[in-house]
Amino acid sequence: MNWTRATDLRAQVQRLWDRGTLLASMVRGESLFPNRLLLKCPTSTEMASHFDDVRVWISELRAMPHCRLEMREFKHRIFGANAIPSAAWIDSVGDAIALIRKHGDVVRFLALLDETTERQPQLLGWLANRPLDALALAEEWSRLLDIVAWLQAHPRPGIYLRQVDIPGVHSKFIEAHRGILVALLDIALPVDAINLSASGVNQFASRYGFLDKPQRIRFRNLAPEFGRLPWMPGADITLDAESFARLDPKVPRIFITENEINFLAFPLVKDSLVIFGAGYGFEMLRNIEWLQHCRIHYWGDIDTHGFAILDQLRSQFNHVESFLMDRRTLLAFESQWGKEEKQTLRDLPNLTLDEGMVYDDLRDNRIGKNLRLEQERIGFEWVISALSLHF
Repeated sequence: MNWTRATDLRAQVQRLWDRGTLLASMVRGESLFPNRLLLKCPTSTEMASHFDDVRVWISELRAMPHCRLEMREFKHRIFGANAIPSAAWIDSVGDAIALIRKHGDVVRFLALLDETTERQPQLLGWLANRPLDALALAEEWSRLLDIVAWLQAHPRPGIYLRQVDIPGVHSKFIEAHRGILVALLDIALPVDAINLSASGVNQFASRYGFLDKPQRIRFRNLAPEFGRLPWMPGADITLDAESFARLDPKVPRIFITENEINFLAFPLVKDSLVIFGAGYGFEMLRNIEWLQHCRIHYWGDIDTHGFAILDQLRSQFNHVESFLMDRRTLLAFESQWGKEEKQTLRDLPNLTLDEGMVYDDLRDNRIGKNLRLEQERIGFEWVISALSLHF
């Protein structure tokens, strides 16, 4: 029978918990109770034809603790007058908590609510919106508030996270909780203490004025005759981004490749450098002014993500040219095709017409299902021939 059982009533109260509604009401000072629950009762026909089942159903509901039943009279032609539930109520927050057995969780939440009210009342709105997230962090909450208070006292400190001196807090704790700290600090700190252009956990240090480990750029000088660089041709060099930006070798051509072995094996080419790429991360190159005056050739995998990375790079340097990411190369190495695990399907506005046609064929699976040609699967003689022909 499709009647509301005791487990169904308990599940309705559990949903108040699972949605955070019950805890949020404690933060906002709202009253959810008395709360009438949905109760589907037997119809008159069912009560007459399944009277024994109805009696069991009534007994089950009456035995349910912390739930008040409203009863109405039902008259049966054989069994006479009987009382049947017509409504079910949870009268208080205490009844709700007891019914779903959340007393311990509520005690922990009320403790962090009291602490937040005392120490960081501006965070109460977040606490009301994300009470279950806060509860999951109950053991760490005091230390999180310590970090918030420290940054309020030391806005944009200009030190490394390792140098933050808070009792019981170490840099690994801060790093592990950057996601929640971003949410809290964006509320608790004044706007001028936040670098709004830096977003995401990976830019946490920049957003709140900490020093960050320098971004590094790995490159090789491919030009044996090029004397402006103090390294032997082909040497594998790594510089921090700031030093690389000051380098300005006056080299006319840059290659960027995503595969490390391709980077190391890239042949010597007149007037050129090769940079080991960083997938979607080209922020470190964005402000290197001298790159604007170089021809830049990007060599990535022939798959949807390879073209997406090319599109992103070209959004920063609109003169980027692709290298060996064409249909001719793709078809020449059919025996080396593989599968791309998860394609990107978004439109890529910065591709050329020919690149866009290849990308659409891959994205729409016109050549094969999730087709890809990784750059390291292209024959090396093909690479040398392409460099000799064009450079």
